[in-house]
Amino acid sequence: MKLIVGLGNPGREYERHRHNIGFMVVEALLSRARAELNQEKFAAKVGQGTLAGERILFVEPQTFMNLSGRSVAEAARFFKVPVADVLVIHDELDLPLGRLQLKAGGGSGGHNGLKSIVSSLGDEAFIRLRFGIGKPEGPNARERVSGYVLSNFDDGERREMDALIDRAMDMTELWIREGLSVAMNRFNRKA
Repeated sequence: MKLIVGLGNPGREYERHRHNIGFMVVEALLSRARAELNQEKFAAKVGQGTLAGERILFVEPQTFMNLSGRSVAEAARFFKVPVADVLVIHDELDLPLGRLQLKAGGGSGGHNGLKSIVSSLGDEAFIRLRFGIGKPEGPNARERVSGYVLSNFDDGERREMDALIDRAMDMTELWIREGLSVAMNRFNRKA
């Protein structure tokens, strides 16, 4: 079994925000897996399905981003999923919109959801699907990050979303089917 986690914030008011791209990708993957998030446990919405011939536990933490690790750690421990079989899909400020990247381990890069997961798992070796959302530019850009990630994609960005989410799903399935190095080699080049 593999654990696929989408990061985001619960509630309709956050639904289409950049910070919720992890939820958006998981919700798209559910249709491919013929699954639904039909349980509430581990302080998360949870569902099971099959992707690329593998049993998958899908998790959307409902604790808000900064406490996501609780849900991830509880689900991984309950189902005895090794850290190397945990994939976390999250927004990434350090990649431009349209750039998606798989990687194993690493720091949090200031992402509070990743910080929480590393802290709760006690291990940073989980797999990440980094979904580039770009970042604010210009003066006071650092101060504007919070408002930026908690805002909706603009019209031009929204037009790109379906293709990018499809690409994220393809990356996820290849990771499941053929492993991280094959998926990284195929997808981590600049699009």
